[in-house]
Parts: sequence; structure tokens; C-alpha cells
Amino acid sequence: MRQLLAVAVGLVVLAAACSTPAAPRSDAPPATPAGPATLPAPTGTHPVGTTTRYPTDTSRPDPWNLDAPVRELVVTLWYPTAQREGERAPYMSARESELLLTGSRIFDVPLDVLSTTRTNAVRDAPPAGEGLPLVVLSPGFTKPVSTLTSLAEDLASRGFVVAGIDHTYESYATTLRDGRVAECLACDVDSDPGFGGGVVRSRAADVSFVLDELTGPCAAPPGCASVDRSRIAMVGQSIGGASALAAMAADPRIRAGVDMDGTTYARIPTDGFDRPFLFLGTEQHVPGGRDTTWDRDWKLLTGWKRWLVLSGADHASFTDLPLLSDVLGIRTPAGALPATRYSELTRAYVGAFLEEHLNGTPQAVLAEAPEAEVMVCTDTCR
Repeated sequence: MRQLLAVAVGLVVLAAACSTPAAPRSDAPPATPAGPATLPAPTGTHPVGTTTRYPTDTSRPDPWNLDAPVRELVVTLWYPTAQREGERAPYMSARESELLLTGSRIFDVPLDVLSTTRTNAVRDAPPAGEGLPLVVLSPGFTKPVSTLTSLAEDLASRGFVVAGIDHTYESYATTLRDGRVAECLACDVDSDPGFGGGVVRSRAADVSFVLDELTGPCAAPPGCASVDRSRIAMVGQSIGGASALAAMAADPRIRAGVDMDGTTYARIPTDGFDRPFLFLGTEQHVPGGRDTTWDRDWKLLTGWKRWLVLSGADHASFTDLPLLSDVLGIRTPAGALPATRYSELTRAYVGAFLEEHLNGTPQAVLAEAPEAEVMVCTDTCR
């Protein structure tokens, strides 16, 4: 069921069944919208390139569009490049911005405002490096994968190839190869029983198909020629995070996974699940909290695992949306951490997890006492 929620900086967005309930909005009037937003610079040593692919899975019909006999997807690739100069990739199109904002009930700003957001990746730059680890990225329900761009750019700057999947008809707007804009058909049935389980199964199939495309024969990178098939992970936010666990259960090629604040639906085998997994979420996920699925799954994770909670974070704190609050004219609630801090923490812990489990490089941030705003949870949080 869709629910309205307020992001950490007061932005109201529409989320999926695994989202947090609506938080009260400030009574203060919104701030005057600022100029174009710029995403934070990546922290790695490599410049970042990006390109878009449009794979079509002819083996199955679309699960949401009954008139579509095949499953069309959009995959955005971010990767290391040697090219520092060039045209920066657009964050999203004007039409995508319009549909995202109207779907999220945001009307008091120019509806194309998110299309002016400045990214750091060079459009269609040639990739650098071979045999790089691959990270699949899956967004929350109704959101395009572009809302995870700052994380994707940061991982690419650290030497990962990132494949962000737009799961067609699950977002307010997905622009397909021929320019058609697919809107959210899944939103019409999101209150149906078993909806969450159906979404994660569909996304697991999407992920396996994309892995086939990126690790099979191909003519040129970026893509399979750049990817080390033995080093693949998946990271997702909200139902995208739930889908990470579902995809790992279905596809043994995925060595490690991260769930950023997603209530889980896929069942783990009762004899355990030994691949590395990171839970990174809000305080609704503390042991004994409102969401109990992490408690259930934690007991079945038998490999390396961490359960981290960001104090005061909101469901959308793991996305770009708080970083864009100024252009939407929304004030930061009193006492909230700056949006940039939540971004720093997300990039630091997700990046460290992937460095350790795909590159084999131990990370002090995962072994030592956490940052002041982070709690480590097992049976309790400390």
C-alpha cells in the first residue's frame, strides 16, 4: 500500500508498502527554491562515465502491462573512466521530473526542476579498466534509479561498475528506447494482497536477466568486457533493498547484498544463508521495532553480517531526495542532520562493505566503533 512519508528534510514523497509511515510536516512556510542542485562530488580517485542500455527480455511478458508480451528494461551504467571533461549526464528528463513530482504530490515548484540537477558523470565516456566488480542497484517503489545517482557515482569513482535498473511500470516515469514514457501501472494494484512478494520476485527476474546481459558475450564495454563475473553484489533502497535479498536467494552469482531500509519479503532457506549481507536502515528497524522482518532474517544469516541504524534518519535519507530539498523550496526540520551527512554515511558504509566483500580489502569502518550517528544492532542496539 502506498503511504505518504516525509523525508529527512521534509520532502513528501510516495513510497511502497515497505516505507515508513507519514511523518508530520513542519508548519513553517517552505523556503524559496534555490538554483540548480549539484550532487556531491564522488570520493574515489577515478572520474566517472555513464551510459544507458535498453535490454529486452523476450522470454517473459511484462508483469504489469498485460499488453506487453516482453519485458523492456532501462539500465544505467556508471563506471570508471579516464575522461575528466565532457558533457555531464542529465539527472532526469523534464518529463520524468514532472511525473515524479506530480506523483509525489509536489506542485509548488517548476515541475521540470529536477531535470536541472547537475551530476558528476561524463555522458558516454569510454570506460577504463577491465575485470571490474559489478554492483546492481535497485530503487524504491515509484522512484527512478536516478534517485540513487550520488551513491552510484561514488561507487564508480572507487572502481566499481554500477548497473542501475529502472524496473519498468514500477516508477512514476521510465523513458524507454523509443522515447515512450512508461508510467506506474503497478501503482494501480499496490494494495493487493501479496503485492510486495510479487514485486521482489519480478525484480529478482529482472536482475538475473540483466546479469545475463552484462556477463554474456558482447561487442564492447561498458558492460560485460569490464565485469569480473566472480565479483557481483546488489544494493537496493526500500523495496529495492528487499529485492536484493530476493535476488540473492534466486541467483548464486550475487556474492553480497545491501538492504537500505527495505522491509523484506523473500524467505531465506531455513538452513541458513551464508553470503555477506548488510542491513542499513532507520530506527523502525531496531530489534523489536515496528518492522520485524530484519529480526526474522538476521537469525538465518549465517555468513558475515552487519545491522546498522542511522539515528534520526528517514526512509528517503539513503537516496538523493534530501540533497535536492533546496530546489524544491523545503526547509530542513529543526534538529535534523544535514542531508549531506546522511549521504556521507550511506556512501561510506555501502562502499566499505563492497570493498571488503568484492575486493577482499578489510575496512576499518566495519570493524571499529561506528560513527556517532550510527547504531550497531543485533539483539539490541549500541
